[in-house]
Amino acid sequence: MTRKTVRIAMNGVTGRMGYRQHLVRSLLALREQGGLPLGDAEGTVLWPEPVLVGRREHALREIARRHGLDAETSVSTDLDAVLADPTIDIYFDAQVTSAREEAIKRAIAAGKHIYTEKPSATGLDGALELARLAQAAGIKHGVVQDKLFLPGLLKLKRLIDGGFFGKILSVRGEFGYWVFEGDWQSAQRPSWNYRSEDGGGIVVDMFPHWEYVLHELFGRVRSVQALASTHVPQRWDEQDKPYDATADDAAYGIFELEGGAIAQINSSWTVRVNRDELVEFQVDGTEGSAVAGLRNCRVQHRAATPKPVWNPDLPVTHSFRDDWQEVPDNQEFDNGFKAQWELFLKHVYADAPYHWDLHAGARGVQLAELGLKSSAEGRRIEVPEIAQ
Repeated sequence: MTRKTVRIAMNGVTGRMGYRQHLVRSLLALREQGGLPLGDAEGTVLWPEPVLVGRREHALREIARRHGLDAETSVSTDLDAVLADPTIDIYFDAQVTSAREEAIKRAIAAGKHIYTEKPSATGLDGALELARLAQAAGIKHGVVQDKLFLPGLLKLKRLIDGGFFGKILSVRGEFGYWVFEGDWQSAQRPSWNYRSEDGGGIVVDMFPHWEYVLHELFGRVRSVQALASTHVPQRWDEQDKPYDATADDAAYGIFELEGGAIAQINSSWTVRVNRDELVEFQVDGTEGSAVAGLRNCRVQHRAATPKPVWNPDLPVTHSFRDDWQEVPDNQEFDNGFKAQWELFLKHVYADAPYHWDLHAGARGVQLAELGLKSSAEGRRIEVPEIAQ
């Protein structure tokens, strides 16, 4: 066995997503399992060595101490120095969106492979420029598309690949939960999410997710009609000070897909949950339907579909939920973020196939941009195909 140390600059690990999902549950989890085997003849095992980058040195050092990392070699507040280090191969970005584009440009110029959270940039022009720069530099690049690796959506893809639905007619998605305003209970999301000037807003956050979910599972998005709203106009920040919410906290979208299916997805941080999971997708086809969440998936086949009759004068005694059947796991599901990290690392070090790149990330930025334009202009907008 040959162990190959892979030094990865991680910018933004003091944030919730960067720390919890990418550092702890992905790269540190890979170390706990003994590294990532490449499956080559030499028996190479990749050993990730995170280098924590950010502005708050004390917070970075505390994270390093907590997880047994050497703070002297694994912590830095100087991004340029980190990018100039020839022992670092990969740059990962989980910063606030407004800071991401410039940092990725610097990493590309330094010849580092790029892996980044979405959205990759604040606008389509910037996202396409990053893709062009990365392609010209000849580096490997990827954008996080974690929802594709969730157990519920993996089961849904299994159903699609097996022809369960027949012709898919529609997709209906419900995502969201109540994010407290921050006055009498602390908010569970950072305050920048609700300031458009800081890159906040549910459209720029969630429409990139919906783009890759719809694109990968059902077909390319051909048009979008959206209505974005700021339902809660005032919130309280991390210092308990009130501020004006300038970004949208809810969005209601209709997406026309290649092949004719229609998707409707509601996204909201101002909704109280009355569903089994924080996100659910119902897919209806000529031969059957399914409801998939983060982990679970239920189905109802055409032959097992009841025949409801509308009668508001009588109480409903039939339990429609009992007519659905759980899709079995049939396999072990790993953390979705970790699963995509493994694929990206194999792409970089074993040239394994990988298509969730900066071009794919640009499609998500495009859909968010056009969704906001649709809302502002009150009309349906065609979504042009982005050339690779």
